[in-house]
Amino acid sequence: MAKVTMTVNGRKVAKECEDRTLLVHFIRENLGLTGTHVGCDTSQCGACVVHMDGKAVKSCSILAAQAAGSEILTIEGLAANGELHPVQAAFRQNHGLQCGFCTPGMVMTAVDMINRYGAVLDEKTVRENLEGNICRCTGYHNIVKAILAAATEMGAARQAAE
Repeated sequence: MAKVTMTVNGRKVAKECEDRTLLVHFIRENLGLTGTHVGCDTSQCGACVVHMDGKAVKSCSILAAQAAGSEILTIEGLAANGELHPVQAAFRQNHGLQCGFCTPGMVMTAVDMINRYGAVLDEKTVRENLEGNICRCTGYHNIVKAILAAATEMGAARQAAE
């Protein structure tokens, strides 16, 4: 058993877990944060995407011990002060979800994508960056539309702040 310490959603946590515990299971089972989903356990579907030290990662492909000392952001930590994050709001407004199973991973991937590309995203870039995320319900049209809308809103907010 290893004692793993990390910061999750702005809160420092320290828990014991088996050395072979995947980050996704540590988040869900040790911390009780079940918004991060387990889809395939083979890093193919993207349902388990979280941010580790500011970058999107598939948490089923990383051991909890490898994340020790890191800053982890899950879907539960995205909203602030009772307000949805702009990407979450855009998914809701643009019907970018159906059953919701892939949604946390899609949203976390979208936030990372917008952080990297800013408001200059286009449909082709969004679709290419979503290749590692599987949604079985949609044709991705509304997901792409939501991401583009959020990128535009977040870009405008950044410009207004400058």
